[in-house]
Amino acid sequence: MTHSSELHYSITPIDPYAHLFEVQLTIPFPLSAGQQIRLPSWIPGSYMIRDFAKNIVAIHGQCGGQPISLTKVDKQTWSLPACADPVTLTYQVYAWDLSVRSAHLDQNHAYFNGTSVFVELVGHDQLPCLVDIHNATISEAAHWKVGTSLATAGAEPYGFGRYRAENYAELIDHPVEIADFSLVSFDACGVPHDFVLTGLHNADLERLAQDLKLICEYQINLFGEPAPFDRYVFITWAVGNGYGGLEHRASTSLICNRDDLPCVNERGKVSDGYKTLLGLCSHEYFHSWNVKRIQPDIPYDLSRENHTPLLWAFEGITSYYDDLTLVRTGLISPQEYLELVGKAITRVLRNPGRFQQSTAASSFDTWTKFYQQGENAANAIVSYYTKGALIALGLDLTLRRLSNSQVTLDQLMQTLWVEHGKTGKPVAEFDIQKHCRQLLESQGSDAVQQLDDYLTSAIYGTGDLPFAELLAPLGVSFHTRAATSATDSGGKPAAGTGDGIRLDLGISTTADSTGAKVMRVLHGSSAHRAGVSAGDTLIAINRIKVDNSNLETLLGRYQAGDQVDVTAFRRDELMQFKVTLEAGSDDTAYLQIEDEGKLAGWLN
Repeated sequence: MTHSSELHYSITPIDPYAHLFEVQLTIPFPLSAGQQIRLPSWIPGSYMIRDFAKNIVAIHGQCGGQPISLTKVDKQTWSLPACADPVTLTYQVYAWDLSVRSAHLDQNHAYFNGTSVFVELVGHDQLPCLVDIHNATISEAAHWKVGTSLATAGAEPYGFGRYRAENYAELIDHPVEIADFSLVSFDACGVPHDFVLTGLHNADLERLAQDLKLICEYQINLFGEPAPFDRYVFITWAVGNGYGGLEHRASTSLICNRDDLPCVNERGKVSDGYKTLLGLCSHEYFHSWNVKRIQPDIPYDLSRENHTPLLWAFEGITSYYDDLTLVRTGLISPQEYLELVGKAITRVLRNPGRFQQSTAASSFDTWTKFYQQGENAANAIVSYYTKGALIALGLDLTLRRLSNSQVTLDQLMQTLWVEHGKTGKPVAEFDIQKHCRQLLESQGSDAVQQLDDYLTSAIYGTGDLPFAELLAPLGVSFHTRAATSATDSGGKPAAGTGDGIRLDLGISTTADSTGAKVMRVLHGSSAHRAGVSAGDTLIAINRIKVDNSNLETLLGRYQAGDQVDVTAFRRDELMQFKVTLEAGSDDTAYLQIEDEGKLAGWLN
């Protein structure tokens, strides 16, 4: 490929106060009439149409120094006229979405994903790309630097200047953070890793690097050296209240609560918040193999939805390994790990939607259901993340049981890596079952059939997984109980015996200026049978004022079977409901260790 065939992009935070990037694309060769450019409508790893082109404020072009007209073809595509000379396109992008999915710019930092800012020259997506990254001119940007996994092409490490990508797909798979960020670096299996942290914080970065090194080295060794990248970057924003992550081929973008970061006076313990952060880092890092390189058998088309029934595996298996990595590296104890599993089971058990939708269907419909959840989501869908992780747990335990622990999920992941990740061969819908059968062949046809039965029921069925049966051979007992409060997330036995039974209307509420606003109503609950609906604002129970802070206290004065009068507003209309109170169902799970010896082979 000659230098003249490289596409040349440049990007500048042209006006941080107005949240505007300016992008230029120089096309160094003549164009025939009808050549098109377009911006993706979604970003890989986040399965929702986001229409990033809506943020392009202005776009114009020149050919040989003369203006050319661009014709809008659809919501994200422009057509160019025939041009005999190189073409330069200039456009501005509005960037005010502080999320891992898009772009954000102000006087504190600049961040972008390529899917939000770099248009594709349609039909030329295999051309190499050069990118010049410029700094803002405002005084607040005087000490900004560049954090990205893009390969340099003249720029100094963490510096402004020229970067490169082998093609458009690579160009849009390396997010960029520009700020006066904190930086800690470490090596994992000989591979340099950076943790780039933007935002106000007092984090113990040394401890964070030590703990991340354990996670990264464990996962590299699980799949086998060498790592599939030469360098890796964790791009992280510390905020007051936020959580999220998005995987890329050699980096991840993360948002965390600043209180979840470790601080020096917490050494020797892992807080719940820090546990959450480490699990998030572990999850996104595992994606470097599972989904970024071990990929589903669908053509990636960033202009429309791409459907697959396999997200239960790509997200669910990853979700299983994120916390499993923490216990296997000694960052948390086996009991802490089982508490996390109990909480995951609880989240699934509390949603009647698990009886309506399989994880395969949840995967396929993620674009319109999981990623666009409304007030009825709990009654209609199941999470392929959470139930998918539990299916993966069950698959691991089933493989161990049927093979006397000679075959495990680790071996399946290694097989997927060798057969698909390294070769680029995509994973078809039933390839996982095929590889499982091959791994179990030596155990006989009955073992293979039992494994097939488990996977078919778990992936395509809507029944509950047999948790007690799955866990018992590993020395773990499975228990359920009723929730003790609205904030009881499970994972542990109830604290104390309590003075009575908690009553549950089957609703979730949030504070409202006039009362307690109903966010959802579970099908089959007492509120559902009485006619209460999502969006109603409860204002009184038996003529006593109710709000979000005293709802549980008021209910606690009654017994199961009592009927109460509930007064609410639906829009601007007063509603009256007669609700027969019921005890909460046993939808809160926890696990207990019965035989540590049996447990060790799984969690060590």
